Amino acid sequence: MAIPQVPPPAMKLSGDIELLNRPTPYRARVRWTDPHTKRRLSRSESFHSLEAAQKWIDELKKAAQGGVNPLMATMSLAEFGESVMDLATRGLEKKTLDPYRAGWRKRVVPTLGHIPVRMITNGVVDRGLRSWIADECGRSTVKNSLAILVRIMEQAVRDGIIDRNPARVTGWQHEFRQAEDELDDPRSLALPDWDALVRLSSALVERSADGYQGWGDVVTFAACTAARIGEVSGVRVGDIDRKSWRWTVCRQTTSGPGGLMDKGTKGKRRRWVPLIGEIRDLVAKRLDAAGPDPEARVFTGPRDGRISTAVLRDATHWDDVVAKLGFEHLRRHDLRHTGLTWMADAGVPVHVLRLIAGHGSLSTTQRYLHPDRQSFDDAGTALSAHLAARRSTGGPQLRAV
Repeated sequence: MAIPQVPPPAMKLSGDIELLNRPTPYRARVRWTDPHTKRRLSRSESFHSLEAAQKWIDELKKAAQGGVNPLMATMSLAEFGESVMDLATRGLEKKTLDPYRAGWRKRVVPTLGHIPVRMITNGVVDRGLRSWIADECGRSTVKNSLAILVRIMEQAVRDGIIDRNPARVTGWQHEFRQAEDELDDPRSLALPDWDALVRLSSALVERSADGYQGWGDVVTFAACTAARIGEVSGVRVGDIDRKSWRWTVCRQTTSGPGGLMDKGTKGKRRRWVPLIGEIRDLVAKRLDAAGPDPEARVFTGPRDGRISTAVLRDATHWDDVVAKLGFEHLRRHDLRHTGLTWMADAGVPVHVLRLIAGHGSLSTTQRYLHPDRQSFDDAGTALSAHLAARRSTGGPQLRAV
């Protein structure tokens, strides 16, 4: 149901803050009388600090003075978007509307939907875009998702909820081209060897505020299994078989409404990954620490929280550490590139490598192969040897007719 706009003279807003015994102790509340129904209405929100609670009240009072109904001013992006979707998409043809709605449902809402409209900033939108690119969404998918977000936020501008449209960001095309270039040559993003991985994990642990060894374990495990950080965060005790030392990859941690959540892997494909000898002691220690519950998480933060690539970056000062080590290009996702590159160089057959990686296309896996000139020469030698064996005197002979 559409919420009526309230004329500024008719809007009188009062606010108060209550201190409660809970993790977010400061509950801010605003009250007003709806000029249309004459009903007394209220809205409340909880905060960690008194300053944040007071800021929330001040912003709503300012919005009310501008004629914005507090119900609209406190709406999440998902709520507001659904309430104005028809208005924001008026005039669009069906061939355009369908991909726009898909972008809203599959990308915008899971990534940003829980955030209040008034708290959507250029930085928030930019981080959302980067997450879509990191998830290897196509260019048109990213474009459509951003386009519907722009339309929804433009409606928020027209309704007076915000002053300008934060979804009108630039530069994402350049970042998308960079991601495409990296996918063309993922080998160039890999760490060179095991010693480099050990130096990296040790430096990240040392740089973290609490010296938490779990950060190094996550990095080492991700590189040696060619897994995404979200997939490492999603590992449960029951996913690992100690007899065969095999990990069943079946979930990942990702952003969602209300924060981090677990969902199926990219492409909804379960896959199996071998746990090599170099990390078995690490895995065994993590399993023992997690306990017998098959649903217990194997890798967590120092306070048992879920791990995301952003959490790992911030907790370990990742950018500073990799720059100091001489790996300025290295991102968290490049640990996956590292594992796949090492497996390819170790001679893992491409069809097996594809299953370990969970790639939908064989052409994606083939980018990790490095057939040098000697490899081509060896292929020719192998073929000659094979044909020669077929022509051997002990085998069947062709006879002229």
